[in-house]
Amino acid sequence: MATLQIPQEAPALTRPVADPNPWSGVYVPLVTPFSAREVNEAVLRELIDYLIAEGVSGLVPCGTTGESATLAHEEHRRVIELTVEHAAGRVPVMAGTGSNNTAEALEMTRHAEAAGADAALAICPYYNRPNQAGLIEHFRRLAGSTSLPLLIYNIPKRTGVNMEAATVAELARIPNIVGIKEASGDINQIMDIIRLTDEGFSVLSGDDHLLYSIMLLGGQGGIAAAAHIAPRMWGRLVELVDAGDIPAARELHYRLLPLVRVLFLEPNPAPVKAALDMLGLDVGDPRLPLLPATDSCRKAIRQQLTGLGLLAGVS
Repeated sequence: MATLQIPQEAPALTRPVADPNPWSGVYVPLVTPFSAREVNEAVLRELIDYLIAEGVSGLVPCGTTGESATLAHEEHRRVIELTVEHAAGRVPVMAGTGSNNTAEALEMTRHAEAAGADAALAICPYYNRPNQAGLIEHFRRLAGSTSLPLLIYNIPKRTGVNMEAATVAELARIPNIVGIKEASGDINQIMDIIRLTDEGFSVLSGDDHLLYSIMLLGGQGGIAAAAHIAPRMWGRLVELVDAGDIPAARELHYRLLPLVRVLFLEPNPAPVKAALDMLGLDVGDPRLPLLPATDSCRKAIRQQLTGLGLLAGVS
């Protein structure tokens, strides 16, 4: 296996530790490394160390990119426990605890709190397609079950239901609902969410190609699967927007955009796992029903990694 390269071309994040809004910057939704039929805990620890060394703002275990839909409940709990344990307070851990079953989401959220997570991220209930009133009651119940900060996750292309801006604004009145991962892809809706919520409510991009745009509109950053790759560059993008250096941020955005596109050529997280393998982290293949990245996808990924200078010295 190749040795993991840590490029030094961009400085690590310098966001202040005492940031008044900790749910900002670049959070990485961790892939779950697999070895045969089991979670590869040694590689997960290596991945955590790599991302923290590269300056990410926080970690999100057991999200979509972590293949939570294929994790057994005991695996889900263990991945959260291990992430909290190994991060050891170096960065916040925002545990994925969502479900289409409210009772199950309550159980997962309570477990995350007991495990020491810093926050929970809960997806809109999928498949059963609740109406807006049902979404409000679901998240009201979750928020009432925990003292953790809770971020809600809107991704209608996966869930079959869109959480409307007015619904988000209603939920934002609940004290421990502190933000949203917004992946509707609807800029008009995202602008309405930002307009209808106060500055203490974090609007985080859930579509990696829109992170720059959402920050310019008033968002606080993103939860970005693509930030497994070149995390320093993603952190630098956030810093540049925060500093008001929009021309430099725009240039970096367009430099990263082709990488985002190849990392989503095939179902997430297969391309991200292929890219990490090329960089020296053997995270294994995704679980069925997802398949490993195809040869053509891997070729496109390799071209982008080479163009970004990330494969120097890697055979």
